[in-house]
Amino acid sequence: MSTVAEAPKPRSFVRDFTASIVVFLVAMPLCMGIAIASGVPPEKGLVTGIIGGLVVGFLAGSPLQVSGPAAGLAVIVFELVREQGLSALGPILILAGAIQVVAGVLRVGGWFRAISPAVVHGMLAGIGILIVVGQYHVLFDAKPLSSGLANVAAMPGRLLGLSTDLAAAEMALGLGLLTIVTMLGWDKFKPAAVKLVPGALVGVVAATLVAFSFGFDVTRVSVPSNIVSAIALPENGFFAKWMDPSVITAAIALAFIASAETLLSAAAVDRMHDGVRTNYNKELRAQGIGNLLCGVAGALPMTGVIVRSSANVQAGAQTRLSAILHGAWILGFVALLPWLLREIPMAALGAVLVVTGAKLVNLKHVRHLLAHYGVLPAAIWAVTCALVVTQDLLTGVLVGIALSLLELVPNLRRLGLKVDQQEEAGEHRIALAGSATFITLPKLSDQLESVPGGKSVLLDVSRLDAVDHSCAELLKDWLQRRRAGGSPVDVQGASGKTAVLAG
Repeated sequence: MSTVAEAPKPRSFVRDFTASIVVFLVAMPLCMGIAIASGVPPEKGLVTGIIGGLVVGFLAGSPLQVSGPAAGLAVIVFELVREQGLSALGPILILAGAIQVVAGVLRVGGWFRAISPAVVHGMLAGIGILIVVGQYHVLFDAKPLSSGLANVAAMPGRLLGLSTDLAAAEMALGLGLLTIVTMLGWDKFKPAAVKLVPGALVGVVAATLVAFSFGFDVTRVSVPSNIVSAIALPENGFFAKWMDPSVITAAIALAFIASAETLLSAAAVDRMHDGVRTNYNKELRAQGIGNLLCGVAGALPMTGVIVRSSANVQAGAQTRLSAILHGAWILGFVALLPWLLREIPMAALGAVLVVTGAKLVNLKHVRHLLAHYGVLPAAIWAVTCALVVTQDLLTGVLVGIALSLLELVPNLRRLGLKVDQQEEAGEHRIALAGSATFITLPKLSDQLESVPGGKSVLLDVSRLDAVDHSCAELLKDWLQRRRAGGSPVDVQGASGKTAVLAG
């Protein structure tokens, strides 16, 4: 596997360098916006972005994945800070990071991929809804309320100008709407010559210039002159918080959700390029070390993040150097130009999060589940999403996982999967027999990834009695990646849910 110790080729260095600048421009507004959505000062998100680049980028098992504060954790962090205070976040993060490191050492990274995609997408959709209804209030220069339902209930009053400074709210709303319109318009109509410039950056710059030019009296970002002052090292009584059962529970939940989001993001990044595949256990260990350091520094938790990672791949990154450099650019910017950050209206960052949250609600995925895999996976998505919004993140995920067990019921007597590989006349033959369910997904994934590249493959699924949507999606993604890489794959015996593999 490629490491940072390897001397990059000149062309690779140039592509990594330019990609790192693109990722930096995407990351800056998101790091601050996610911190604000999490109920903590924006510099906490910047510290996490720096650690995610300089440390996790160096250690990562997914070379092209970018790590930093994630919108998917904003809701759970907001709840933790509200209920237990900012001082509890450090101990929770250190313990969560340690759990991730141990999980990576014990090689359980692959098992996180066994979580049903319906659960994960339902969780992200619920988080997206919560972010939108929470940041809606930031658009009016106000703070989000204590829960998703409370935010929804207060939305009409906020729009009508009740319980707020009407003049300030109108100016902030105008800046927020300007940011949203600019972002969406830029993404749709941007010139080809500047296609890599992110819409979020353009939107925030536009709102900041308008607010500065007209002297709008709105709430702006508050960051310290010295980024070192944003680091809050452990103090007396710091580790005593580990005696609190609620801290331990929160750490386990955070480690589980952060790991699942990271490894599923890594799997998505793998589908975007033909380079080195992710080492899931190494990635899990790297994320754990990153969260340990974030806990020590009193920063936000991190995950591998798909928006910055996809920007990295699309910008032409070749190695992990791009992720490392993006962390260096964040550090340099906040060290040298903190005064510039303090001109950014909070409503502009709230608008960035509104657009980000809306994109997490992927209704196309639900239609895909319903069309190809039936009612149950779509119902799992809907229940998970609804419980995340109305109850809490952990309840939604656990209930979703419990419901996904129903997919095993028809196959309880035949849950085993046999994978037979052999060479026949220069062709690599893979025969699957039994039931391919999320229980056997790690085994199936390992077997598929062990197939040598460049060989012609015959995949025989004629003796596959059952396949759930998790394994069907895994098989489909593997087929697409092999074929895109120029390795022919023929599928034999596809029917039912495996019919999607025949194309």
